[in-house]
Amino acid sequence: MTDTTNQRPDSPKGFNTAPGDDAATLPTTYAPAEVEGELYERWVERGYFTADAKSDKPAYTIVIPPPNVTGSLHLGHAFQHTLMDALTRRKRMQGYEALWLPGMDHAGIATQNKVEQQLASSGLSRHDLGREAFVEKVWQWKEEYGGKILGQMRRLGDGVDWSRERFTMDEGLSQAVQTIFKKLFDDGLIYRAERIINWCPRCLTALSDIEVEHDEVPGELVSIRYGDGDESIVVATTRAETMLGDTAVAVHPDDERYRHLVGTTIALPLTDRRIPVVADEHVDPEFGTGAVKVTPAHDPNDFAIGQRHGLENLTVMDERGVITVHGPFLGLDRFEARSAVVGALRAEGRIVAEKRPYMHAVGHCSRCQTVVEPRLSLQWWVKVAPLAAEAGAAVRDGRVQIHPKELEGRYFSWVDNMHDWCISRQLWWGHRIPVWYGPNGEVVCVGPDEQAPTGEGWTQDTDVLDTWFSSGLWPFSTLGWPEQTPDLEKFYATDVLLTGHDIIFFWVARMMMFGLYAMDGRAPFHTIALTGLVRDQFGKKMSKSFGNAVDPLDWMDAYGADAVRFTLARGANPGADVPIGEDWVQGSRNFCNKIWNATRFALMNGATVEGPLPAPEELTAADRWILSRLNATVAEADALYDDYQFAKLSDGLFHFAWDEVFDWYVELSKTTLAAGGAQADASRRVLGEVLDVTLRLLHPIVPFVTDTLWTTLTGAESLVVADWPKDSGFRDTAAEAEIATLQQVVTEVRRFRSDQGLKPGQRVPAQLELAGTALVPHEAAIRSLLRLTEPEAGFSATASLPVAGAKVSLDLSGTIDVAAERKRLAKDLAAAEKEKAQTTAKLGNEGFLAKAPDDVVAKIRGRQEAAEADIARITAQLASLPQG
Repeated sequence: MTDTTNQRPDSPKGFNTAPGDDAATLPTTYAPAEVEGELYERWVERGYFTADAKSDKPAYTIVIPPPNVTGSLHLGHAFQHTLMDALTRRKRMQGYEALWLPGMDHAGIATQNKVEQQLASSGLSRHDLGREAFVEKVWQWKEEYGGKILGQMRRLGDGVDWSRERFTMDEGLSQAVQTIFKKLFDDGLIYRAERIINWCPRCLTALSDIEVEHDEVPGELVSIRYGDGDESIVVATTRAETMLGDTAVAVHPDDERYRHLVGTTIALPLTDRRIPVVADEHVDPEFGTGAVKVTPAHDPNDFAIGQRHGLENLTVMDERGVITVHGPFLGLDRFEARSAVVGALRAEGRIVAEKRPYMHAVGHCSRCQTVVEPRLSLQWWVKVAPLAAEAGAAVRDGRVQIHPKELEGRYFSWVDNMHDWCISRQLWWGHRIPVWYGPNGEVVCVGPDEQAPTGEGWTQDTDVLDTWFSSGLWPFSTLGWPEQTPDLEKFYATDVLLTGHDIIFFWVARMMMFGLYAMDGRAPFHTIALTGLVRDQFGKKMSKSFGNAVDPLDWMDAYGADAVRFTLARGANPGADVPIGEDWVQGSRNFCNKIWNATRFALMNGATVEGPLPAPEELTAADRWILSRLNATVAEADALYDDYQFAKLSDGLFHFAWDEVFDWYVELSKTTLAAGGAQADASRRVLGEVLDVTLRLLHPIVPFVTDTLWTTLTGAESLVVADWPKDSGFRDTAAEAEIATLQQVVTEVRRFRSDQGLKPGQRVPAQLELAGTALVPHEAAIRSLLRLTEPEAGFSATASLPVAGAKVSLDLSGTIDVAAERKRLAKDLAAAEKEKAQTTAKLGNEGFLAKAPDDVVAKIRGRQEAAEADIARITAQLASLPQG
């Protein structure tokens, strides 16, 4: 009734060979540390994760977002890796040739900083070694210290193909970088020009936007009067030192206050220069004084104004942020110059207003926390307009799906408004730009199969490429491009890119641009599944400075990798941030223990997967109910996987396993198993089937505990290579209704017992009146679940509970507080009557009924019916209580 074909090859060493033989092989408690490491290495040694490009199976491919070679596993990695692993494991079980390809990014700035710090401890700099020796030193560091995260990925259980591990600086990927640079250069899509870039005065390199962190910091806002009298204009700035490089003042063309000054010049304080007043629509006349100082060489917006008006680009700072303008400020650091310039302006009476502190966002280098300086610099750029247009079209025409769909807008806002991309970095570690300059101004771009020019006066560009340039090629360069390899033919395009919504621009859009360009219009992936960010249990960003950062390895040590994985998956709503706390991981550990204990109980009682399932007519209602629910759960799991609804998937599997299988079916089966005979044998087979399928369903998310239990249960090789279960279509609505009635009775009596303060194990004499209901065959199970004994002579009921057409009468002599029970029921009755009154009033409101959606009206009508049923039930319970 559930399609779970069990293939049982000769069981390798370390696996049981006889199904159900037996719970004695399982320790009484689950100890993850004793299982996970050894089991993972066994999976790898047996080649379970190694994909075969020659296979006839359909391909399923995910390339891992490459972590930095300098990095270690954080919760964000663990979160996304858990989801990617779950997707890949399921597809492998479904019969796909699944490839999850791992690798690392060379992390240009971060890695160079690590090695430079190492050299500094010995009193050396990279310049003391020279470029070639320094790069060799970085490779040595990479081999000795890099890649820590790869071992941590093993701890988490990542089912990646280690035989295909790649590094963005390895030989093949370096060839791919040089190939696409040459192609872009030849197509006129790479050029060299002076533009404003993010510059780190400490790292001495351009930075990408993702390498700049904006923090709110206290600064100063200074208002300065340029010119005098009717020809004066007041401008405000947080960077007073940049006024030394002003080459204009800009106002809006429709601003009547300054129209008479447009086209004139005005004296620039502290200098002997006069600068023009220009009209530009970029200026907001409602902000501040409606006039802005224009420093084209030190501000991106000012640079754009300067380009429109043909202004001079006057650089007033060197690469270290030191003033280079001749005069009293020459040689001062930019921050020293800021105070000095304000002081000089104050002395001349030019300061109109000063505001301190003035909170504003300031960019900092993410590597060294130095304040970033916008700087005019000669750099290499990618002309992105045609590439970005193709990246947008691929989503608009449906070649690529973004999930969740509501995040499409964020993607389009990037690709539709993308500026040219600065790809050069002033570093030594990275892919060196393959351009040579000749003695007579020649510029030659060299491809991987071409000979670089030689001879006197020829030099190679000293810059390296932005790390994001090489990682933008990741989905196809890792498969062998530009060579037409079997891997590229089999596994491109990849199926899904699963990544955070925060790097849509920095990585996702660039992979789309390069993939479509290099692969003749074939997008690098079919689906972009965007996740949120992991936060603490209060929704706050995790940070060492906040004191709430968590090392996932600590949680894995304490609770096991499965518990961490299940917690992360259970919080993974598409595109939404994921709050997580240690108590949630503890709860997931408890779930793993529950799986272990329930399976162990089943094995001890002969649960088996041997032979076909008995026909439905040979099964109890409980057996048919759980098989019906099992198939529905398989169908639901498939739908949720395909929709990337990991939170709903995990929550559904949790409640099915814990509530329906372990808390209800296992308990219901105890009565049948104890009775023995053919019915017990049938239930043992059903119990084995349910556990088999449940473990398969859970395996992609919690692989270690499920594989350990499943191999013991089935005697088969491993869940990693087992078949994914299929919904056979079997449903039994009658059995589901019958067990729902039983659950209603048991739940109500349990609540009554709890309200009376009875201990869960305390036995109570009771009379069950089940005639005329479907519960007659379940009397033994009901008594077992509720700890109810048969009534003896002299039995006198002190409380009667009418539930679902049945009646349970209990003798609680000496144990029940009648007054307290009457008070509790009266409170419940009042609540039910209030609910009925509220829902009745809404349903009697014609205006509400005319406007409310049908599903809303249906829900309120359902609440009204539930309230009426509660009133009838509680009234009957009150009537059954002893008087007095």
